[in-house]
Amino acid sequence: MSETTKFLLSEDQMPKDWYNIAADLPVPPPAPLHPATQQPIGPADLAPLFPMALIEQEVSTERRIEIPEPVREVLRLWRPSPLIRARRLEKALGTPAKIYFKYEGVSPAGSHKPNSAVPQAWYNGQAGVKKLATETGAGQWGSSLAFAGSLFGLDITIYQVRVSYDQKPYRRALMETYGARCVASPSNETQSGRAVLAQNPNHLGSLGIAISEAVEVAALNEDTKYALGSVLNHVLLHQTIIGEEAMLQLEMAGDDPDVVIGCTGGGSNFAGIAFPFIGLQLRGGASVKQRRIIAVEPAACPSLTRGKYAYDFGDTAHLTPLVKMHTLGSTFTPAGFHAGGLRYHGMAPLVSHVKELGLIEARAYHQTACFEAGVMFARAEGIVPAPEANHAVRCAIDEALRCKAEGRAETILFNLSGHGHFDMAAYQNYLSGGLVDQDYDEAELAMALSGLPAVA
Repeated sequence: MSETTKFLLSEDQMPKDWYNIAADLPVPPPAPLHPATQQPIGPADLAPLFPMALIEQEVSTERRIEIPEPVREVLRLWRPSPLIRARRLEKALGTPAKIYFKYEGVSPAGSHKPNSAVPQAWYNGQAGVKKLATETGAGQWGSSLAFAGSLFGLDITIYQVRVSYDQKPYRRALMETYGARCVASPSNETQSGRAVLAQNPNHLGSLGIAISEAVEVAALNEDTKYALGSVLNHVLLHQTIIGEEAMLQLEMAGDDPDVVIGCTGGGSNFAGIAFPFIGLQLRGGASVKQRRIIAVEPAACPSLTRGKYAYDFGDTAHLTPLVKMHTLGSTFTPAGFHAGGLRYHGMAPLVSHVKELGLIEARAYHQTACFEAGVMFARAEGIVPAPEANHAVRCAIDEALRCKAEGRAETILFNLSGHGHFDMAAYQNYLSGGLVDQDYDEAELAMALSGLPAVA
């Protein structure tokens, strides 16, 4: 077993339920608030956007929530995903550390996002919904929901952040191949989009703006609901199948991680790998191994490391409830760096909460250092990571080099959230020396933070 590279579970070993960290938190997270009354929102407030089954998951405190069999049937197309020992990378680094990665790029859409897109589409279909509106940054979520919609007969409209719409035409082609309609955001199709374009006709877009457009469409059309690819509790819940599988696979390997790493934009793939391990520690207390859990974000959009923990809107047009999270301000627009899936102004409330409780660390990297790590990983392991996943690769390499310097044989686990096959223009840019690091605008950040809503 010591020379095994891939640790594979059979289909009948795929987890039958999702793990809900809300059941084990020592302090419950702050409740979402209605922006008009500043009172905790109820199911009726969310009903225009989501089917009741997802609303129930959003507020649930049950530790385990069963995965419906029709959902598991679709997940079996690619799950369980492999856990891989990065032996060649270990050798290239000369580190005594053992490096494992959970590879989510084996899904049809090439990332972890279908883990939530499939159940969301199924629950909406069961509720009689015919149309879904959503947003996407890099296109991983959009292509995943387009895929899921094609399976369950749903009409999907996707508002893609303009800079990613232009940078990633093949992601757009994939969404359209699955039958979805893809619209560059900000657009002239919605009031919120037109308002942005009136101020700046060449706006690069942001996830906050694209969310506003999709939410507006869902709120104004009775036959349409909204689907979100990250941030919300039920999305993070669906992603925990990643960590649950990883635990079983590490048992097969006879190993146990000292460090668990995931990249963070909205928080879904990080929560997927990390929450099951955090829950294990919370339930076991001091008697259980205390791992370091590291969330890695882009330095150009650093919500966890630079943002303020405060109530804020999840979108730019202020159509969503107020949630307490690490935020750069709902009007903040980050630079157009290539990790489009990490360009969100806020962090998932649950991820923000565990950060405030001291259960995780946060780290920020510039994009050139991340692409350097991605190229090193590709040349050792053969897989070209997505620009988003490169942040986790960078951190894993740095932790392995730390182990080398300290002479420590630690075990490192990271989530390789997707492949970069649709992002080769970014790699071309890096390899030709054209990729530059981009920082956020301090003045714009200060202005966005000054506009946070006043909450009693």
